[in-house]
Amino acid sequence: MKRHLTIVMAVLTAATMAHAGTQAINTNTVSPSLQVTANVQKAIRLTLSTGTVAAAHCAVVATGGTPDYTMNFGTVDALAINTGNCNRFAPATPGVSNAIYWSDYNLTPVFTGQSATTSTITAQVTTDFAAPHNVFVVRDSANSSAVPASAAAFTAVGTGSADTIVTNPTSGTAVTRYIGVAVKPDNGATVLTGNQSATVTFTLTVQ
Repeated sequence: MKRHLTIVMAVLTAATMAHAGTQAINTNTVSPSLQVTANVQKAIRLTLSTGTVAAAHCAVVATGGTPDYTMNFGTVDALAINTGNCNRFAPATPGVSNAIYWSDYNLTPVFTGQSATTSTITAQVTTDFAAPHNVFVVRDSANSSAVPASAAAFTAVGTGSADTIVTNPTSGTAVTRYIGVAVKPDNGATVLTGNQSATVTFTLTVQ
């Protein structure tokens, strides 16, 4: 009889130990444990938006498709007779130098989970205006948030390689830069007129 009682008590003890985390007797506390698993990944984002610094701004419009954004400088000409949609610099020497139509815009980089915080933003013309290029995309040569003072402050955006326009931006903070189109005083049967477009690709790299 004693042997049988001992076996029953051993079975009850084993059952209690097996469920010790989720249930218990003769106590008012129980502490089940849960293992939580998540696959954490790096994340990166670069958004463009309409500028807020210059006297006038060409709107940066998110398309929700391809291209991601558009900016329309309006009606332009090499003598800067047309006002365009934002700002303009008349040619220093009409008929010889270029007219510049330009606007500020904002770049906002956001990156998380990166092993480094050294970063750059580059710009490159990946689809150029059609030849003979009497209009081309320009940017502020100084890569600064300061408003450009004249047409001389602009240079052509690279087509064969990317130009670094921001170095080590702060994640989550908007950076102001300037972009525009230069209209050359060219003549001839093949010069571009009418609506024309080019595509600039911006790249944020964290390394």
